[in-house]
Amino acid sequence: MRRQTMTKRRDFLKSMAAGSLGLLLAGPVKARRRDKRPNILWLIAEDMNPWMSCYGTTLIQTPTFDAMAADGVRFGRAYVTAPVCSACRSALITGTMQTTLGVHNHRSSRSNTKNPAHKDLGMIHLPQGVKTLPELFQQAGYATFNRGKTDYNFVYDNDELYSVKDWKQAEAQGKPWFGQIQLKGGKNGKVVLDNQNPVSPEQVTVPPYYPDHPDFREASADHYACVLGTDLSVKRILDELKADGLLDNTIVFFFSDHGMPLGLRHKQFCYEGGIHIPLLVRWPKNHPVTRPGMVIDDLVSTIDISVTSMALAGLPIPDHMEGRDVFADDYKAREYVISARDRCDYTIEHIRAVTTKRFKYLRNFLTDRPYLQPQYRDDRPVMKTWKRLYAEGNLTPEAAVFVSDKKPAEELYDLQKDPHEVRNLAGDPRYSGELQRHRNILKKWMKETDDQGQYPESTEGLLQVMYRWGDKCVNPEYEAVRKKYGDVFEKPRKRGR
Repeated sequence: MRRQTMTKRRDFLKSMAAGSLGLLLAGPVKARRRDKRPNILWLIAEDMNPWMSCYGTTLIQTPTFDAMAADGVRFGRAYVTAPVCSACRSALITGTMQTTLGVHNHRSSRSNTKNPAHKDLGMIHLPQGVKTLPELFQQAGYATFNRGKTDYNFVYDNDELYSVKDWKQAEAQGKPWFGQIQLKGGKNGKVVLDNQNPVSPEQVTVPPYYPDHPDFREASADHYACVLGTDLSVKRILDELKADGLLDNTIVFFFSDHGMPLGLRHKQFCYEGGIHIPLLVRWPKNHPVTRPGMVIDDLVSTIDISVTSMALAGLPIPDHMEGRDVFADDYKAREYVISARDRCDYTIEHIRAVTTKRFKYLRNFLTDRPYLQPQYRDDRPVMKTWKRLYAEGNLTPEAAVFVSDKKPAEELYDLQKDPHEVRNLAGDPRYSGELQRHRNILKKWMKETDDQGQYPESTEGLLQVMYRWGDKCVNPEYEAVRKKYGDVFEKPRKRGR
């Protein structure tokens, strides 16, 4: 049904070229532009849930996001490939699942020692023939830039990936451009509001998997402020594009790299709060690919953003890419999306998630390890409160389950009836058919893609982790590193996440 509303790709590219001739009259930034292919701009927010008015939130109004949705398309069910930044971004920049390329462990390929004998150990290089999107765009004559973090889990040269500082330099060269601008999002997006929070903690509805406590209310209210701040940041970028006469020739994507950084059921977890993200695509006003204001509720993965961006620019799609062009004339909607949680910082984990139209299936491969293994979040007020309430016996059963010393091998949730994912149906015989169906999907996917997460991380890769985190590395997998390399570790350095 929705395909009938879309302009054919060849007609879209033709109209972009013809309609953008007027840009020659728009001012000095554009004056030397000869190539009329569309610019592609990614606005990527860190750690942000879709708590926006265009997604149904009523506590705040997000006029910029609402306008983007009205001018283009809003995706209702977009999911990240991983609930942590570096793994997700490694897949995004290659159009290929991080688990296929072996770049699934958080902050891999980072040399964390000055020891010359160990400095280059454990580094991961992309397979021969696999190139990043910026490289492919450059090969097609585009300029490329990135403002902010990259965070890829493989060896790369930033100067090779990004050819200009910003779109002004690209326009001065007469080239179309592929750009990325990274936004603080849930990490501190409210800074543009002078750290003011218009949402009161008393207004927040606490989900059933959290205790109804002021600390959790405050954290949720804070995230709303971060969303508001991000809305304002995006407005400023769009205003700058318009002032430079580029808005009518630029396709703008807005999305986040995973859920909010509260540390429980969101970032680093494969529940909806960790992997379900906002995704908006704004079309140039005179050249829409879809009717304005369209909502697409197909399952979409962030690797689809990669392939779709290339296709909109008229680039050929390499065979190794696993994403799909969601606006292709022959597009076929996904039956499922896969998300993967592997090592994050010093904490070794192995979880796979299968999200289908109605259900979420989680496969926990390390059942002997708690949900709340030691992590960066341990010093945060919400974590201290959670554990204190558990010790006092004041947690609800839905909240208490995550303080358990172990976790089940399988979890199955009916997202229609149980959107908060608090009723595990894996042991319910009435859902045995769905459980088996999702098992089969995951088993087949792992085999076909040769999911690299099923194999242990290299000793040398873990060596770099130990150089960074020292005695925080308590999982048994680190014993092989100690046995091979002995006591060679430096004092861990403090770094951001």
